Amino acid sequence: MSTTLPPESDAEASAVLIDEVAVEPGYSLFARVGAEVFGTFVLVLVGVGTALWSAVSGVAGSGLAVPLGFGIAVLGAASAVGHVSGGHFNPAVSLGAAIGGRIGWLDMLVYWLAQIVGGTAAAALLFFLIPSGLADITGSSNRAWFSSTSNGFGDHSPFSTAAQGAATFGLGAAIIIEVVATAVFVGVILGVTDKRANVTNAPVAIGFTLSALIALTVPFTNGSLNPARSLATALFSEGWAIQQVWVFWLAPLLGGAIAALVYRLVTPVPVIAGEWPETEITEEVVLAEESDPEPDALDALLARQAAAVPTTEETPEVETPEVETPEVETPEQRDGEAPRA
Repeated sequence: MSTTLPPESDAEASAVLIDEVAVEPGYSLFARVGAEVFGTFVLVLVGVGTALWSAVSGVAGSGLAVPLGFGIAVLGAASAVGHVSGGHFNPAVSLGAAIGGRIGWLDMLVYWLAQIVGGTAAAALLFFLIPSGLADITGSSNRAWFSSTSNGFGDHSPFSTAAQGAATFGLGAAIIIEVVATAVFVGVILGVTDKRANVTNAPVAIGFTLSALIALTVPFTNGSLNPARSLATALFSEGWAIQQVWVFWLAPLLGGAIAALVYRLVTPVPVIAGEWPETEITEEVVLAEESDPEPDALDALLARQAAAVPTTEETPEVETPEVETPEVETPEQRDGEAPRA
């Protein structure tokens, strides 16, 4: 619990009150872990579930259903629990937050575990909801059906499947596109959640950015940008998915780290404690903020008015007329005698 110095004026007292009201309440590690489990569960459930059944449900459309599924899922989950944990739902985002000084390294590892649990639980639910007779219709196993949601490169990239193997995106292309896309995604998150950005609806920006990047990367790798999502689907897919999943851990984490390092280099001042709910406001930060309060327009107006009013009233000088004292005659002077010495 931080302590603050007593304010020296009413303006400083108002500033301190506003700062205290704006501070986010602190949440326990258990609450933050629960928020990350929930958010990643929603992300995989909606995004992967849409991808799993889009071809047979008629929602595939022009290819925007799956990207919008991922983006809207993040938008909703971040709006619901983002104030609790920061709304990462992605190990690459948590790594970027740790490099940016917004969470501790131990907290990052706990977040990773929570995200893996949430994503795996959602993938397991989707896998076990596959109808038992689907294999008879498709002529393949349930794992083969579920593999369509996994991330892959080479012969397992969606473009290679569409081109029937005539053209494909190899390992190098997969790493490059995942690094760049994840770096852009994490950079947007770091930017819109920075207090200096003054963004009022960060989840909307984050959700639609994810949708656009998923739409970009689907032909290459089926759109990962999230190691927890890739691992979750690989666990219930055919063997090739688990063999290639290392790429979708390495590339997104590298992209998240690059984004965080670049953001720290280009921002004019480092991110201060207390910007995200995971951090605590220290005494030094509170004192520093109070030592340089922002001027208030009303206070400035009152100060100018006070300066215009004279502090003392000038009393005009009143001239006192001189009163002549009449000369009193002595008895000798009246008798005509000269006064005695």
